[in-house]
Amino acid sequence: MYNRHVSIFDLFIGKRKMSNLASSEISSTLFSENFEHTLSAARGGNSDSFSQLTEPYRPELRAHCYRMLGSIEDAEDLVQETFLRAWRRLETYQGRASFRAWLYKIATNASLDALEHLPRRTLPLESENSEGVMAAEKSAGNEPAWIEPFPDLWLAASSTGPEARYEAYESISLAFLVALQILPPRQRTVLILADVMDWAVAEIADVLGISVSATTSLLRRARVTMKERNQSGKLYLSKVGIQDNQTRQILDQYARAWESADLNGIISLLADDAIFPMPPTVLRKQALIALYTDVILAGDTGGRWKLVPIHANGQPGFAFYRLDDETHQHQAFALQVLTIKYGLVVSATTFGVPALFPYFGLPATL
Repeated sequence: MYNRHVSIFDLFIGKRKMSNLASSEISSTLFSENFEHTLSAARGGNSDSFSQLTEPYRPELRAHCYRMLGSIEDAEDLVQETFLRAWRRLETYQGRASFRAWLYKIATNASLDALEHLPRRTLPLESENSEGVMAAEKSAGNEPAWIEPFPDLWLAASSTGPEARYEAYESISLAFLVALQILPPRQRTVLILADVMDWAVAEIADVLGISVSATTSLLRRARVTMKERNQSGKLYLSKVGIQDNQTRQILDQYARAWESADLNGIISLLADDAIFPMPPTVLRKQALIALYTDVILAGDTGGRWKLVPIHANGQPGFAFYRLDDETHQHQAFALQVLTIKYGLVVSATTFGVPALFPYFGLPATL
């Protein structure tokens, strides 16, 4: 297993690059002697040929749009919009840049168009009250929209080799996503393309239709913001994509404690300073214990909950299913992404959106 830990902060200041996100297999296939033939057929209206050109890039474009928007649902929509625009504009592809770069340009601008009318996404942050409940950060004048989890399986399809996968996981970690969404859309775009995708400033300037100097200025401001956020302690760094035997054991104990309604067992696995983002709030440990005691596990002697392992944003987690008293089936309830450090859960981010289950290949009922 690839176990070298590189801080995601390295991504923020341009030291780590993800130029090998696209697999060599895709490149060798699409830019072989058959490419021109397939492109010509697609331009002639052959939808199968168009799919041959575009579908290999779906996984990485989906991840790119997710970084831009923070929403798996919006990312799916934007990839479809990207392919629709590419189909309509296929005659304009001149071959001066790679077909992959051309698709990224379309996807990036489609994302920027969408961001003009979509709210900024975030996760609940600090501002703790006396009860140990922290209020959510709100966008100015708007109710906040929440970042959604991203299935690791989707990302794995666009990365080859353990190091590439590790870097890819870091680039969609919840910590990185929260920090990215703070940036204005154009700064966010430049940072992603420069420090995640390893694009040259001139290439990014072409995507945005601005000068190289303006692009450089945007990148500088974005990196300063990221660096300040890291130094403020608001950016929690975790070892994404890494699971040792101790971590797997903790996950097994956590699932068994939940399914047997063992409150003390759950509590024993939580760090004293752990935080529990649960949009629209975030709880500290004592507030969480009160919630579990009085509401979530009240009267439960076991069997109410079933947990199915998931991997999201480079971290382990679980899909929670809750027993429905009328149907006697376990219904999709919430997704939870865990951060485990030194043998304890230091963060558990809960997404109470059953509509997200299908993106993880999960059924609505068990």
